[in-house]
Amino acid sequence: MPEIKVVLPKYLQIAGHIRDQILRGDLQPGDEVDSERKIAEAWKVARPTATRALETLRHEGLIESQQGSGTRVRDVHTHRRAAQRYHRYRAQGAQYASDESMELLEAGIVDGPDHVADALGLERGARVMVRRRLISRQGSGPAEVATSWWPASLAELAPRLLETVSLGGIGSVRYVESTTGRTAAYARDQVSARLATAEEAQLLQLGGTSAVLAYRHHVYDSSDAILEYAESVYPPDVWSVEQEYPIEG
Repeated sequence: MPEIKVVLPKYLQIAGHIRDQILRGDLQPGDEVDSERKIAEAWKVARPTATRALETLRHEGLIESQQGSGTRVRDVHTHRRAAQRYHRYRAQGAQYASDESMELLEAGIVDGPDHVADALGLERGARVMVRRRLISRQGSGPAEVATSWWPASLAELAPRLLETVSLGGIGSVRYVESTTGRTAAYARDQVSARLATAEEAQLLQLGGTSAVLAYRHHVYDSSDAILEYAESVYPPDVWSVEQEYPIEG
C-alpha cells in the first residue's frame, strides 16, 4: 500500500538549503557561512540542530572552519545543472553565478537530429531552432556546453532566440514563457556518460579520447506539452549529482 514519505530531519533540510546555495554559486569559495547562532534564529531551531547541519556540510567537504574567521565555503568543483540555475534565477534574478561567463556559439534554424525531433514531438527531419552556449568558470575554464532546441515555428513569437547575443540573464525558458504566455511547470532529466565528440573535446579543452557526462533536459508546461529540449555536456572528474534521502525500514 502507498504510504506518506518520511520527511528529512530538520538539520538535513538546513544543510540541503546551504548546500544548494554553494552548488549554484550564491556562496562562493571563501565566503562566510552563517554561524550556528544565526542559523538557529533564522530557522527557529535549537542550537544543536544548527550545529549538526554545519557538521554535515563539513563532512561533505563543502565548508571548513577557520580559527578567527568563522566557517567558510571551500573551493569545490561541481557541475551546475539546470535545476540549480532555475533556483538561482528565482532567488537572485539571474541564472549565472558571479564566477561564470557565457559565450554564444550558435543560434539559428537547422535540420533537427532525430532524437531532438522526437523530444520536441516533431516529424523526423523537421526544422528546429538551436542555441548553443559555452559556459566557463573562473579559475577552472570551460565547464559546460549547453544546447537548447525548439520547433522552428516558434521563431515568429520568440525571434531573440535566433540572435547570437545574450538574453540578458533571464534564460531561454523565461524568455519563451514571456513571449508565448505558456508557463514552465516541471522538468525531466536523463543522464548518461559517453565519449566526447571532437567539437566537445575542443570546446571543453579535453585531451585525447575523453568521457563526458551528458544531460538531456526536457521542460514541460502546465499542459504537459514540451516547452524546451536541452542538452548539457560536462567534463569528467567533477562530481554532479547530489541527493539526500531517508532510508526507511
